[in-house]
Amino acid sequence: MNYASLGPVAVYLPEKVEDNDWLRSEFPDWPMDIIYEKIGIEARHVAAPDECASDLAVKAAQRLFDEHDVERDSIDFLLFCTQTPDYPLPTTACLLQDRLELPTSIGALDYNLGCSGYVYGLSLADGLIRARMAERVLLITAETYSKYIHPEDRSLRTVFGDGAAATLIEASPVQSLGPFVFGTDGRGANHLMVTEGGARPQDKAHKPSKRKRWNSSLFMNGPELVRFALEVVPDMVENLLAQNQIDQADIDMFLMHQATTYMLDHLRNRLEIEEERMPVNLHAQGNTVSSTLPILASDLRNSGRLRPGKQTMMISFGVGLSWAGCLWRETWEAKQVKGVEQPLRPEQVQLPRAA
Repeated sequence: MNYASLGPVAVYLPEKVEDNDWLRSEFPDWPMDIIYEKIGIEARHVAAPDECASDLAVKAAQRLFDEHDVERDSIDFLLFCTQTPDYPLPTTACLLQDRLELPTSIGALDYNLGCSGYVYGLSLADGLIRARMAERVLLITAETYSKYIHPEDRSLRTVFGDGAAATLIEASPVQSLGPFVFGTDGRGANHLMVTEGGARPQDKAHKPSKRKRWNSSLFMNGPELVRFALEVVPDMVENLLAQNQIDQADIDMFLMHQATTYMLDHLRNRLEIEEERMPVNLHAQGNTVSSTLPILASDLRNSGRLRPGKQTMMISFGVGLSWAGCLWRETWEAKQVKGVEQPLRPEQVQLPRAA
């Protein structure tokens, strides 16, 4: 029996950066100090007007191929998670197959899941590998939520950043991922949604769960999402621990979807987890939706905190409403990236101003 093993991860963030000082200069009435204290985000990367999710995805995948000596012909399947596809159709994964010059014999598909998408993608790759339909799966997450956000919407513009991550998932005789747990509650769909651009007429579309305050296409009911996370995440953690007959103390780190520090602080307090065991890294790039977990894993590897043998629990939750979690024991031995320096840790990054 082969199992999925989480290999190298490569991250791409757009060049443009909007930091809090720049937003303060553009919008002097925005209480940026109070906003930062609540959400814990100093800067967000923002895609250029002509830069789409597929463009970010291509750059992340090319970085994976180049820096980790991954042969394109070795890829058997492409999974692409995005809620900002280039077109309603065709599926963006087909465009990526062509742009990345991957074999025409591969399978390729999009799935639209957002915040919980990375763990779902790992489970899909695990299923493909266990069923012997693939040995090497390329999982890419890429989001450009900025295109849904009105420039004057301080509730969203200060939270979400654009970004992409490419992960190589390989067959291994050793099980290091799983089990997986999932959850779905569509009754909360209108807490985080974009109603424009789909096939349903606007007069018959679902309505946001409260009156929209801003002119963004994207609507978010923050308090309800916090309540939802505090309700489902502790049960998910207990479920995973019980399935494996282990205790919370057996987990070296809990890798949570990087929503806001406000939400993460409440979850950590509810679960009674020490700060060092629940890392937070969103301050330099914001909430990148489906890419927060692979970006976090990449940062932890680069900083030396995540080494082979470490037992972690990955937890994702959000839009849908949907949630997913799994155990992950690190098996990949990090090596010096070919021809480039290792990325800086978040605390070492000097953030440029927005153009």
